[in-house]
Parts: sequence; C-alpha cells; structure tokens
Amino acid sequence: MKSIVLSTLNAKYIHTSLALRYLKSFSQQDFPDIQIAEYTIKDPAMNIVSDLYRREPAVIGFSCYIWNIEETIVVIGMLKKIMPEVVIVLGGPEVSYDTEYWMKRLPEVDYIVMGEGEETFHHLLTELQGDRAFYSVFGLAYRKEDRVILNAPRPKLALDQIPTPHRFAEDVPSLANRVVYFETSRGCPFSCQFCLSSIEVGVRYFDVERTKSDLLYLIESGAKLIKFVDRTFNIKRDYAMDMFEFLIHNHQGCVFQFEITADIMRPEVLDYLAEHAPPGVFRFEIGVQSTNDLTNSLVKRRQNFSKLTRTVTKVKESGKIDQHLDLIAGLPEEDYDSFRKTFNDVFALGPEELQLGFLKMLRGTGMRHDADKYGYKYMDHAPYEILGNNILPFSDLVRIKRVEDVLEKYWNAHRMDHTVNYLIKREFTSAFDFFQEFGDYWEERGWQKIGHQLEDLFTRLHAFLKHRGTEGLEVIEGLMKLDYFLNHKYKPRKIWWDFSLDKAAQAEYLRALAERPEAVSSRFAALGIGEKELHKHVMIEVLPFRLDRYLQEGVLDRSSDQLLIVYFPPDASLKPQPFTLSLEPAGA
Repeated sequence: MKSIVLSTLNAKYIHTSLALRYLKSFSQQDFPDIQIAEYTIKDPAMNIVSDLYRREPAVIGFSCYIWNIEETIVVIGMLKKIMPEVVIVLGGPEVSYDTEYWMKRLPEVDYIVMGEGEETFHHLLTELQGDRAFYSVFGLAYRKEDRVILNAPRPKLALDQIPTPHRFAEDVPSLANRVVYFETSRGCPFSCQFCLSSIEVGVRYFDVERTKSDLLYLIESGAKLIKFVDRTFNIKRDYAMDMFEFLIHNHQGCVFQFEITADIMRPEVLDYLAEHAPPGVFRFEIGVQSTNDLTNSLVKRRQNFSKLTRTVTKVKESGKIDQHLDLIAGLPEEDYDSFRKTFNDVFALGPEELQLGFLKMLRGTGMRHDADKYGYKYMDHAPYEILGNNILPFSDLVRIKRVEDVLEKYWNAHRMDHTVNYLIKREFTSAFDFFQEFGDYWEERGWQKIGHQLEDLFTRLHAFLKHRGTEGLEVIEGLMKLDYFLNHKYKPRKIWWDFSLDKAAQAEYLRALAERPEAVSSRFAALGIGEKELHKHVMIEVLPFRLDRYLQEGVLDRSSDQLLIVYFPPDASLKPQPFTLSLEPAGA
C-alpha cells in the first residue's frame, strides 16, 4: 500500500492531536509508511489540499470534532476531485454518532471509524490490503452498493495493548512550543447529559509505570505544557496523590493542567498540595457549569457546591495553583436570572480564569435527545450551539455573550485586576452586572467590530465609567494607571491619560528619589538606582489616595496624596515593581 496519512485540523497551531499519534503507534509496526499531517482550521483549504496531494497518499484518515468538521468537509470535497482514487476515512467523536447521516451527507467519504479507533483503523487497513472483508471490522461504517452498513461496535481495548503515542522522534523539536496532550485513563464515572463522556461506562487506566516513564521522557525532551485529558483526574485518591507526588519531584519547570472534580477532592490531597506543590506548576480546570440544583439534577450532574467551594478556596489560599472554572449558559431550567446567580456564585470564588461557554447539542448526548422537551433551538451544523429554549430566549443569550466578551478581555486576560476588583466590590451590584453593563456599552459603541491595543482597553473602560456617572472616578483612574504600568515589561513610551506632573516636577521627584531612596522603602533603596537610571527605568504619577493602605488593607484613605513609583527592571523576564511614597496631606 502507498503511504497512509493521518490528518486533522487543530483549533490552533500550538495544539497537537493525541488521537493521530495513538493511531500511528498502534498501526505503524504493520504499516510503517504512516505519516501525520496536522493543520489548523485557519489554514486555507487550498494549502491543506496541496500539501496532502504532495504526499501521494493511498489512504487519508481525518480526525473529526465539532471545531473542525465543516472545514474538514471542504478539504475532503477538493481532495476527491483531484484524487478520486484516494480512500477517505473519518473518525473521532463528531462522526461516531449519527454515523449514517454523515455517510449519506458525505458521499466522498469511504469509511467511518466509530468510537475508539486504534484497533478498528488497523483492522480496516489490513482488509484494504487483503481480502476486503469489511463486514468483519467491528466499529466500521462502510458502503455496500447503494447501502450504508454500520457494523457492531468493537469491544473495548485493553489500554496497555496500545503502544505509547509519545515517543515519535519527529515530535521532539517542537515539544517546547506546542501543547502536549496526555491521557492516563479513559472514560468518566459521571453521567452529565451535555457531555459525550457520559456515554462510555466505566474508567480504564493505563499502566502507571508506563505513564510515569512517558511523562519523564516528555519532560526531559523539553515539553513545557502538558494537558491531561482525563475527564476526572482525581477520581481515585491514591492514584491522584501518586501522580501529583511524581510530578512535583520531576517537573523541571514543565506546567501540568488537569480536569478536576472539585467536590470529591479529599482534604489530605489538598493539604499535601498546599504544602508541597511548586507555585505555577499545576493548573486545575474545574467544570462547575451551574449552581442551580434543579438544573444539575435534570442533566444528571451530581455536584456539592459547598464542598466544591471548600476545595477551590483552599487551593486559592495556598497560592500555588491557578484555577480555571467553567460555566455553561443555557442548561435546562436556568433562565437569565438563574444564570446571573450562577455566575456571581462562581466569580466570588476568585478563579484566575472563568470560562463562560454556551450549551452545545452534541450528537449522541442525552441533551440532544431531549431537546424538544425544553424547547431548544440550536444550530443545524457544528458546533450545534443553542439559539434559545423555553425560558432563555435568543435575546438573553445575546446579552450573556456580551458578558463573555468583556470577561475574556478584562478578567481572564488579567489586564487590570486591581481596577476590576475595585469596581465589582464598590461600584456595581455584582460581578455579573459590571460585565453585563460594560458589555452592553461595548456593543452599543460598535467596538466588537474593531480591534484593540492595550491602551484601548483602558480608554474604553474609562469612557464607560464616565458615561454612567461613576463616583470616585479619580480613585479608579489611579488603580487603572497602576494596572497599565504593570502590563508593561519595559517603561511604556505612551500612556492613555494626561500626566499630572510636568517634566520639571517629574525631574524634581526623580532627583529626590535618587538622593533619599530609603524614604520610599528599604526594598527600593536596595535596588541602588541612580538618577540617570531612574529616568530610564522608572515611571511616576501622583495618586489622590493612599495606594499602599488600599493594597494592604483594602482601606480607601484619602487623607494624603501618594507618589506611585514603578520600576521596570532592564531584564524583561522580571516583573515591574511598584512602590509608593506618601506626600504632604491633602490641603496642607
């Protein structure tokens, strides 16, 4: 057989396809001429087709997901026109359900591998090369004359029969610049009706020593970010503890991201992580989805929010692990007001990132099956996002999308944490209301249609706050100035506000700082910055309140002005350092 190409369109260039590597590792002993060809959904179809054509494949297998299926279909259509003899095989979660629909919609597709693909794909290649007894290939969909045949599903494979997908020499040069996806188990113990994992019963594990050996290989080969794709990494306490301990002792600066079910996390695991986890090495992704008990029961999602809160709070207090919490808007019986409460409940936990997603009616899930029961309208094609239901009309969904837009820009990107925290605590009824009002204003101004630089984020927030008549704007402006400075590695060349100090006053202050640095603090004095260096690496601005007291105690003290001093180290790997110097009391 001529070459076999395994391909997919990743969502981003930095992503890698674990599925393709599994398929290659399982089949390459018998079919050594297997290549992997990865592209992105942003690549022009002509470029993808040209590259695949150049490889002269006999068989091309595409891994299909909701994020790439429509782009993949375009590529397949072009390929069959220029290479009618090439065999096209699809696999992946998007085509493993409603498979007959896909075979009828896509006449260019010869075969579809349903479910776990390693053994089925290998068996298909064997039949293509041999007797072509496709009826014998469990888990395969194929065509016979004008009929579509769906074979019986394949029994689950013993995972240790799959050779490691992590040791291809061609992957090593790019390990440091790509996300490495890693699996220690398959399956999920839960039955959430919006998730494809709910369909598979039981959890199977790879051999733990093999897992550790592969991880060590990846770390020593230069991997910088490894994302574990296990649906619930911490389902077995002893296993999770063993893996956490292993990674703590062997991380070498690599970062590891896990999907965690927070309400089953045991206190002793949390205590261990609080004491031993190196800062920044672990990240937790926690799917909260909703805090509405009725909603959770309808989608068969067991969740104890008080226990989840305990876990998230304890992890946050340790200061060691960033947490990424997920919400889904549009679940059954969650209207706009209920979702507002869910959002505020979860935002109050202070996650480093809050991901606001919208319900997708995935093929094969219970939610899609029950769509009519709740009056769901949703997109005909992937990603099958909902357009409304009985209690959440499209108009409310659109409003929540505006919340998502500014949440990404102003919270998840951490451009102005001091400012946003202040606004939510002191100026708005709740976090949701801040993001909603600002999102509505953003949309009214048409800003969603144009790009933005860093300073635009500040000027647009400032315009919004002025427009609504926000009180205490000079304090907010002070925090915005601090946040703006902290967003730069080097002393910024331009600012978005008018300096309160003219050049002579700035020079006077800088001279004083050079002569008496200990007046600021011993830490500032220890930097040993001369006047010339101060001009080169320091920004100063007068603020109308005691910034130091606000940052340390949360107290807003307007008894005196303060000089904000931000030092930008010449080494860009170091963060800017803010200092303050109290000035004469206001009015003195």
